[in-house]
Amino acid sequence: MLKRLSVIVLIFLLGGISTIIVLAQSDATPTPAPSKTPTAEETPTPEMTPEAEETAVGEVSEPFTQTDLSVLTGNVQRPNGILWFDDFLFTACTGDWTLYRIDDESGQTITYSYGVRSAHTLHIEDGDGGTELWIPDYDLDMIVRINRQSSPVPVAQDIPNPWGIAYLDEENFLVTSISENSILRVGRDGTSETLLDGFRSPTGIVVTDDVVFVVNNGSSRRSIEWIDKAKLVANEPVEPQPLLSGVQNATNLVLASDGYLYFTYALGTRGLVGRVDPTVCMENGGCGNDEFQIVIYTELAAPLAGLTISDDMRLFIHTIYRPEIYWVDLNTFNG
Repeated sequence: MLKRLSVIVLIFLLGGISTIIVLAQSDATPTPAPSKTPTAEETPTPEMTPEAEETAVGEVSEPFTQTDLSVLTGNVQRPNGILWFDDFLFTACTGDWTLYRIDDESGQTITYSYGVRSAHTLHIEDGDGGTELWIPDYDLDMIVRINRQSSPVPVAQDIPNPWGIAYLDEENFLVTSISENSILRVGRDGTSETLLDGFRSPTGIVVTDDVVFVVNNGSSRRSIEWIDKAKLVANEPVEPQPLLSGVQNATNLVLASDGYLYFTYALGTRGLVGRVDPTVCMENGGCGNDEFQIVIYTELAAPLAGLTISDDMRLFIHTIYRPEIYWVDLNTFNG
């Protein structure tokens, strides 16, 4: 019963209102658009009282708070999932089913493509045909391919509620299915197969040379797990191993250039960003909720649906279905 409840609530929050329609934006915004949201002065600042620190868990040595965040105006009404690539942010708007490209400094926004209904994560790469995006469309149960010249092209269909996507090799991606509690291998040719199931509402996924990291949104006991990549892709028997436990409603996952895994999670109704050293946690058989660092302690409503980090360590986040895109320089983090 608990398993069924966690999935239904998540779909209601993250997918259920994705059919709301808003007015489409213009193809280009020559200057940064005016903010559609309260100014920073109107945003309450979290008080890191001893009680709040104890509740938050993790190492709370000088995390960023709401007042440390800057707003990058992007003129996107309902972003849901965001990715940094080559000085731009790409985000899909669930309001008008449009994929936008945003300058990561000025906020200048252009329409990149139409037809993506609900994308929680994106993968992007430069190919022979230019820049291409591979996107799990949660509403349509499919993986689509997009470039600047084309509308979304269905690649793999009948993928139940796909959420996370990560590059596996030249032919394949790994995709999480939140409703099937599984990881699938999805080929660029449209083929798909389930590699491993038994997760708890898996969302974010990261693939390295040797390891696959996956987030269990539906289980704080299994917040983030790791899997031997070679065994997984060879379809050999393999069990997920604990990486981090005790984190509520973890959602997105990014491996940054500093070697840390950054993740979004919830403290009650508030969205937070934490980070953990995956090597240390793997060597120790997993880390508990007092063995990671709180990076950002926000006043934004959970879930923080968008999380991405640039090569120069600027972190961008947004909460679900709100137009504000926030950023902070991780090089100034004193954790």
